[in-house]
Amino acid sequence: MPKRMERTESMEEKLEYLGLNLSKIPASIKKFEALEFRVPKFYDEKQYRQYRYIPIKDIQIMLSPTNRLDEIEQKYRQASPLIDYLDNKKEENILKHTTFLNMLKQMKIEDIEKVEKEQVNLNKKIPFKVKFEGNYLWQIYYSENTDRYFMLVPTEEADYSAFFYLLKKQLEKKKVGKIFVPIRNVGYSREFFKKSQFEDIENYLWLFTKNWPLIYEVYDKSDNLTIQIIGETEIYGKIKSPYKIELKSKEEANQFYKLIKAMFILQTELPHYFSFKTHIGNAGEIKFFIENRQIDYEGITSWMSEEYKVGENRSLEVRELIRINLKKLENLKEIVAQQEVEYLSKEKQITTFLECKKTFFGKFKYYFKYSKKKNKGEIKNKVQQEKPIKVENVESKRKRTRVKVKENCTIEELIDLYKEFEKIENTLKNIILDLNSFKLKRKNMAKKIENATLFIQEIDSHKKSIFEFWKYSNKDEIANLPEGEEEITFVKKITKVFDYEEDLEKFGRMMDRVQRKELSKAETDSVYIASTNLIDILNKVKNNEVTPKDIAASLNDLKKEAIEEKTLTEKDEFDIFGSIVQDMSKVSKINNKKHRELAKDKFSILDITKTTKQIGYKLALENVVDNVKKALERVVVTEDLPVYKAMTDKLLDDKEINVFNINPEAEMENIIKADKSNKINFYKINLKRGDNGISFTNCIFYDNQNKTLPVGQDLSTRILVDVAKLDMKLKEKTSFKILNFEKEKDEFSPIMIKTIRVFEYDV
Repeated sequence: MPKRMERTESMEEKLEYLGLNLSKIPASIKKFEALEFRVPKFYDEKQYRQYRYIPIKDIQIMLSPTNRLDEIEQKYRQASPLIDYLDNKKEENILKHTTFLNMLKQMKIEDIEKVEKEQVNLNKKIPFKVKFEGNYLWQIYYSENTDRYFMLVPTEEADYSAFFYLLKKQLEKKKVGKIFVPIRNVGYSREFFKKSQFEDIENYLWLFTKNWPLIYEVYDKSDNLTIQIIGETEIYGKIKSPYKIELKSKEEANQFYKLIKAMFILQTELPHYFSFKTHIGNAGEIKFFIENRQIDYEGITSWMSEEYKVGENRSLEVRELIRINLKKLENLKEIVAQQEVEYLSKEKQITTFLECKKTFFGKFKYYFKYSKKKNKGEIKNKVQQEKPIKVENVESKRKRTRVKVKENCTIEELIDLYKEFEKIENTLKNIILDLNSFKLKRKNMAKKIENATLFIQEIDSHKKSIFEFWKYSNKDEIANLPEGEEEITFVKKITKVFDYEEDLEKFGRMMDRVQRKELSKAETDSVYIASTNLIDILNKVKNNEVTPKDIAASLNDLKKEAIEEKTLTEKDEFDIFGSIVQDMSKVSKINNKKHRELAKDKFSILDITKTTKQIGYKLALENVVDNVKKALERVVVTEDLPVYKAMTDKLLDDKEINVFNINPEAEMENIIKADKSNKINFYKINLKRGDNGISFTNCIFYDNQNKTLPVGQDLSTRILVDVAKLDMKLKEKTSFKILNFEKEKDEFSPIMIKTIRVFEYDV
């Protein structure tokens, strides 16, 4: 389609469009009042805090021979009223008038019409994100001393559409209304919040959302103030959603501030007990939850009272457990002390035996000394047991102590209670550690006593005859007392959690090496076909659900696509290049790494030509399916990792070739863009090392004939998983909401709230 020629507009046409007669300047333009503008200090001009509807007629226009990014002090110091730039009679204004004519020459009527259309929309509706595409063009300031708004127009810019739009409107004789613009160099009005409270809100929301918010003061056409807070929040893992908070009154703002401040204090002071999560509401607002319970200003008081009661009950239970375990510990200490005495006695007897056996008279001495003390027969080891501990019912304990239940409590009281609870909980942990240590010691001591008893029993069995005793004493069967057996403890092994942002690079390199070694070219070609838009027809072929109509439609679409990409050739035409579609010496880059390999081409792999028949196409698809099956049997993932798949209100089919994504954010973004449905099923499968899967690494997308292909997974974060071979168990089923716009690039687009149902499976 030929490019439309842009019509060059004459100066006269532009002046007529603006309604400006340079020889007859209206009095309203000539009029200029001193502004007495005081340049504020320590202000970031790039950040807007206030948006307003301002009467067009009330804005004074000043031009400055500067750039938009120059300091405000410099721009204001060099600025002159608009009339100085329109005047071509005074000699001192000739240069300025020439500048204005150059600006007029650069002006395009279509740019002004675009601004006008934008302002028409802004007069009907404020964008969800408040800021709009052309907001940076409005260099509008407020002079507090004279209560006047003025526009500072840098003449060294390339876009003057906002300035000429404003001038056009001011020249119109009819009532022109207001424009919605950001006000530069103006701080918050502090009508709802103090300056420190705005900073607090930013910090509080960062804790809960993991992102910094943007806070605007927005005034409607009647000058009614609304605080609008715009940001993103993590709603599932690292998946984020935009949100918007609107505070329409001082009371509402005060309640919101108290709510997030209370949650912030509790979560920072007691992170082990309180952790608040964010959800998206039906209007795109942010909601706070803790353990599936929504927390709002009206309900936080009752929730705190409930948590106080929970803390009191838990404190009682822990104190009772401390008492019980202290009794057990004392009992164990007593038992271990008795064991030590008994063990030392046996150790002394054995030591005496080992010393006495060295001489003839020593053996006589040992024989007569210990044979008198003990009767013949086995020495029985006493089995010490813990004394039974009387466990008192917690309810009866609570009644006996008569704890006064608080109907309302302050944050300070709640924190003090849980701080104290944390101390006694740590005390209980230390007691249990000591208790386990003494249990192990008792077990080891019992084993030592048992070994010593067996040793002595063996000695005593040879005391029937002094000669037998001598014979045994010369056998060094047990030279030393063996140590007690180590207690076996069942501790859950701590495993590394896969983080795709940090671990994908290493995982991709490992999988790429494995797949280059295990898979043939035909198999990598087939997996590549499964990565394309042909996945649906492949699944129909795999499940024997494909019809001739499906094959015909898919083949026609493929031929049209080939024609558009200019890769289709006649069957009977001999192609001397074969499957080579580009110069093999050409250097390409993958992630800034150079290589000289050819990208795979689905048309060549499937042998698509103008004369390709349906039967041949179907056979090619069947061959692809067979190769994918074989490839999946030989390749497994090299580490534990979660994979994700988003589907529009559809259940996961284990009979299909399923393509998952290692990156949950990318998977969610793709389904939201591709489908307008408000309900999405989001599957998470926690793969284990050794499960069948083929990652879409570099070797899947490129041939490697020259052996220059970089190793890794740089082109895709997707992975092919054979779900049919996985023994999956549903671990968790939950849901969340996410906000998106019907038209992503349209700032006036209506919002859509999608409900995401999450199914998480362990393998």
